[in-house]
Amino acid sequence: MPLDPTKHADWEIAEAAEANMKTVFQLADELGLEKEELLPYGHYVAKVDYKKVLTRLKDRPDGKYIDVTAITPTPLGEGKSTTTMGLAQGMGKRGKSVFATIRQPSGGPTMNVKGSAAGGGLSQCIPLTPFSLGLTGDINAVMNAHNLAMVAVTSRLQHEFNASDAFLERRGLKRLNIDPRNVEMKWVIDFCAQALRNIIIGIGTKRDGFMMESGFAIAVSSEVMAILAMAKDLKDMRERMGRIVVAYDKQGNPITTEDLGVAGAMTAWMIEAINPNLMQTIEGQPVFVHAGPFANIAVGQSSIIADRVALKLADYVITESGFAADIGFEKFWNIKCRESGLVPHCAVIVATIRALKCHGGAPLPLPGQPLDKAYTEEHLEWVEKGCENLIHHINTVKKAGINPVVCINAFHTDTENEIKLVRRLAEQAGARVAVSKHWQYGGEGALELADAVIDACNEPSNFRFLYELDTPLRQRIELIAKEVYGADGVEYAPIALEKAKRMEQDPNLQKLGTCMVKTHLSLSDDPMKKGVPKGWRLYVRDILTYGGAGFVVPVAGTISLMPGTAANPAFMNIDVDVETGKVKGLF
Repeated sequence: MPLDPTKHADWEIAEAAEANMKTVFQLADELGLEKEELLPYGHYVAKVDYKKVLTRLKDRPDGKYIDVTAITPTPLGEGKSTTTMGLAQGMGKRGKSVFATIRQPSGGPTMNVKGSAAGGGLSQCIPLTPFSLGLTGDINAVMNAHNLAMVAVTSRLQHEFNASDAFLERRGLKRLNIDPRNVEMKWVIDFCAQALRNIIIGIGTKRDGFMMESGFAIAVSSEVMAILAMAKDLKDMRERMGRIVVAYDKQGNPITTEDLGVAGAMTAWMIEAINPNLMQTIEGQPVFVHAGPFANIAVGQSSIIADRVALKLADYVITESGFAADIGFEKFWNIKCRESGLVPHCAVIVATIRALKCHGGAPLPLPGQPLDKAYTEEHLEWVEKGCENLIHHINTVKKAGINPVVCINAFHTDTENEIKLVRRLAEQAGARVAVSKHWQYGGEGALELADAVIDACNEPSNFRFLYELDTPLRQRIELIAKEVYGADGVEYAPIALEKAKRMEQDPNLQKLGTCMVKTHLSLSDDPMKKGVPKGWRLYVRDILTYGGAGFVVPVAGTISLMPGTAANPAFMNIDVDVETGKVKGLF
């Protein structure tokens, strides 16, 4: 019997389930993988050779494609990963061939306040410890590839500053005239380290490097991670890696990794990382874990490669997009699906009564703090008001021409009247609705959700993008701001406006997608504005160029690419049993 999630922590439930999990060899047999297509990392984790699988199964029809998104979350999250695992388990209970594809957790939230995003309760991805602590090294490869580009540009700055043209020519180098005040990239580390956001490097003598302002972002916000998510194969990855803009010269021209001669070596770090990682749910359904999280500061999608392989191996593939439908789903819709050519059949919008109350006026729940009693008592007026946020996200999914299914991710404190109210309002907005208790009961608790998703996938959809790539950049940003966020319009900081005008004149940049950076805690760019804010304008303070990933990145509000660590981070509760070597305290 599985452990009771109302009485046991996630890591305890995972540890108990891991005693009976399938080996990767069993999973491979069930999936029909051939021996040489499986690349084991021990008994319970493996990489899968994407190229061999896609070549062998190129004529096999794809399965049904399902995206899991959510309403605007509280700081505690909405349980999208838990729902993704639960839905896979529920469809497994219905006898369906199903595969889940999720993102690898960052060490930042794992060691901070959000946890590792393995799911929770009886709907988790296991084994939990390798999942949470580096897995097969993909994020480490991303960090090394990214930081190698920074080594290349800072080294080149130092040598060009101290060397004559003749010296450079003897070494086969052309002077790039990099502007040290216009280095677009920063270093990366996979922790939330606010003290590293802004730093000075090169302090000391001229042998210690060129002194300049620099800083760190979190690893999963790296363009290299976005390339891992978007690349179609190794050739495509190599080409994208060479298009990364690291800096600009003193005339304002871009300096790429190809110009620095480092793109090939960066790709070399990624050869193993390009293959997706095979794991499983607590109930034994296969899961691919690939690419990174954070749709508020990154693309926030599992990889196109993982989805394509899974669609050849299963009849239903459930993928997860980061945060709410205004961020993760919007990027799935207008970036990932455009790049992959895959058309989704259904989108699941996860909602909790807790978050609906928050959007309706209840006190803001904070990680590490006792939950206000308002969240465990019936408050229909707050739930009804909060449903405005849910309906906004339903309408966003409908604008994409995709069938929406609302999953009420049920807590044992939710009342029957609250659930009935959400069901009525969501159905009036044109969505299917299912109550799911997968956290508490696993696949058995997700049967209603599984049935709703299967029905939605059997209905025709009319998928369409919000914008075409010939739409000017500022017009695209305004479309996203108005149609997805509900803004009245857009305002630009001077530097952002200057960049936008320049990008609109560059035919190469005009062909790129648009990957917004914005807080996940509000539809607006102000994290404190809940519900559906009215009478506001999106403030774009900068625009970055991710030429390799294939998009420009407008940065809205005050959000940072390096999150901070809270006063009560999760690492304070994580330890090791020195007798068994098992990790405890992960969630």
